[in-house]
Amino acid sequence: MRRAPASDRSSLASRLVWIAAAAWLAAVASGFAILWKYKSTPAAEGALAPEQWPAASAVARGTSRPTLLLFAHPRCTCTRASLAELARMMARFHDRVDASVLFWTPPGAPPDWNATDLWTSAQRIPGVSVLRDEGGREASTFAVATSGGVVLYDARGRLLFKGGITAARGHEGDSFGQERIASLLTTGAADRAAAPVFGCALEDEPPARMARAETFSTDRGGER
Repeated sequence: MRRAPASDRSSLASRLVWIAAAAWLAAVASGFAILWKYKSTPAAEGALAPEQWPAASAVARGTSRPTLLLFAHPRCTCTRASLAELARMMARFHDRVDASVLFWTPPGAPPDWNATDLWTSAQRIPGVSVLRDEGGREASTFAVATSGGVVLYDARGRLLFKGGITAARGHEGDSFGQERIASLLTTGAADRAAAPVFGCALEDEPPARMARAETFSTDRGGER
């Protein structure tokens, strides 16, 4: 039996290499497309937030300037970006707004259940209070269902804004939510009173990798 000429064998090997490379590139492109779709798909809008600060809330509301609440799941890695953007906003507007981060906590959770790097990051933002939201009562009161969701009320308790402050899941940088809150705090008006929220559902275990747990306990000065 005659063997194929070396040139033919070389040509076949070259074609196989190109086919394998094309298949690999297609798989990579498909993976990136799936990842981007996941990162850029906002959470469902959900229920409307109360137009007036709810009397059922146990969170203190500022009476001399607006109050901002950011709701977070302590194990949602997407929320790192929301906290980073909150830190940027507070660096600009710390003298114009009272801000709190409320970490969703399941009923009966131990004191250190929220002890993750996200809690630590929130604590490090100057001028921000960090609280446990036991059983998600406050999130339910303000109709926020997604980690990274923000509500902003004016000094008279009127709703100014509800939405997110990132442009995609886990993405730091400018966003419609930030721009609208900045406009509300500086001029008292914005083009819209909402923005998409990108994050994990508050009452679910996040599908993303859990935020790394720290060794400190919220019983030792973590909550304030």
